[in-house]
Amino acid sequence: MTTETVDYDLLIPNNVGLAGDPKLRRALEQWHPGYIDWWMSMGPDGFQMADVWLRTAISVEKEGWAKFDYVKMPEYRWGILLAPEVENRTIPCGEHVGEPVWTEVPGAYRAMLRRLIVIQGDTEPASVEQQRFLGSTAPSIYDMRNLFQVNVEEGRHLWAMVYLLQKYFGRDGREEAQELLERQSGSADKPRMLGAFNEATPDWLSFFMFTYFTDRDGKMQLEALAQSGFDPLSRTCRFMLAEEAHHMFVGYTGVKRIVERTAQAMADGGVEDPYDTEAIRRLGVIDLPAIQRKTNLHFSLTLDLFGSEESTNAANFFNAGVKGRFHEDRLEDDHRLVDSTYPVMRTVDGDLRQVEVPALNALNARLRDDFIEDCQAGITRWNNEIAEHGIDFEITLPHVAFNRAIGEFGDISVTPDGSIVAREDFDGGRGDWLPTTEDQAYIESLMQPQLVPGEFAGWIAPPSRGIQGKPTDFEYVKLP
Repeated sequence: MTTETVDYDLLIPNNVGLAGDPKLRRALEQWHPGYIDWWMSMGPDGFQMADVWLRTAISVEKEGWAKFDYVKMPEYRWGILLAPEVENRTIPCGEHVGEPVWTEVPGAYRAMLRRLIVIQGDTEPASVEQQRFLGSTAPSIYDMRNLFQVNVEEGRHLWAMVYLLQKYFGRDGREEAQELLERQSGSADKPRMLGAFNEATPDWLSFFMFTYFTDRDGKMQLEALAQSGFDPLSRTCRFMLAEEAHHMFVGYTGVKRIVERTAQAMADGGVEDPYDTEAIRRLGVIDLPAIQRKTNLHFSLTLDLFGSEESTNAANFFNAGVKGRFHEDRLEDDHRLVDSTYPVMRTVDGDLRQVEVPALNALNARLRDDFIEDCQAGITRWNNEIAEHGIDFEITLPHVAFNRAIGEFGDISVTPDGSIVAREDFDGGRGDWLPTTEDQAYIESLMQPQLVPGEFAGWIAPPSRGIQGKPTDFEYVKLP
């Protein structure tokens, strides 16, 4: 593969001095062509030459954070931007709490930090791969543009992690950066590192659920990494969080618009029973029980991303000061947790019970609990939409132990309401709790593209407003 000379200050907006760092520049010049090859082969399929109304961050200042214009995605300016340095910042947690933050990798924590960065970096291209075929079934030009905005920002987040690897980890970092391009979502030989990022995203309801739940896990992980005593990682993640918020907005509003359209169609069609699947599907919308089953699936898959409820690795990360808790800097305790406990759910004598365990060992469970609380607000608003149409149905989050493959609940079968059952009973109820082949076939039958600006597929409501002051019928994507 040939390398190319890149004017990084022009092509790659950055505030890390790339142009004045010859060693780093050479490393990125070697990596960059492989990234473009990956983007062309695994990025949005069939739309690489489309002009898309995209937001591009060219600096971290207010006037430069979000520039909107038409751009072809392979020509997107993949910036490397760190949040502004916090003067006199100190390490917020662990054994080194109160000490000045590190601007170079501390030798004792080199392997630990590299692992955290690689795992986070691996999720970014994975989601692009999972979503690469969705453009061809977009329910509107507006939604297509939002998909592509999510995709290019996930690509930029990969650049952010690769910058850290290339800048601070030498040959090991360069090798890890290359492997981030070689793994592939769903591959039998080289899958992505975390299970949820090897699942298919076959339809737009799945995409919206993914961006609502799984990108919210990304938010929680980035918030915890933003507390790192390794300041370049902290500053990188703090800037990434601003973009992550848009991804969750896409998911939240996408599901809300689906729920709104279903409820309106039921009202217009005189269908009062939300469980009358046949009548509702004749209206060409997605029935609420199917939306509930999709919720159960994506929520439970995302919970597995938090790892085991009790984890010595998480304790070591915290003790070292390389990863904190959600909003660590807002918590009022000693930030060391040596004598603290935290309630964790366990299987005790055949029942699920809360048990107090050392807080250091329960950091994954605590972050997961913060995630669950964060999820609930949006679901409440989805239910308000249903209630406004007089429909007796509520979308709920399943029990934390439902449909789990990782941690305390990986070897037991638990219903959405939290009852432990025999495996055969769980399998018997699976069709009531998780998407069925019939659900999937029906949803995919609705996935017909609507490519006229301002028009929307019949199974989703229009958004309440357009993007950056533009109307909803603006030509957000100019198709080739």
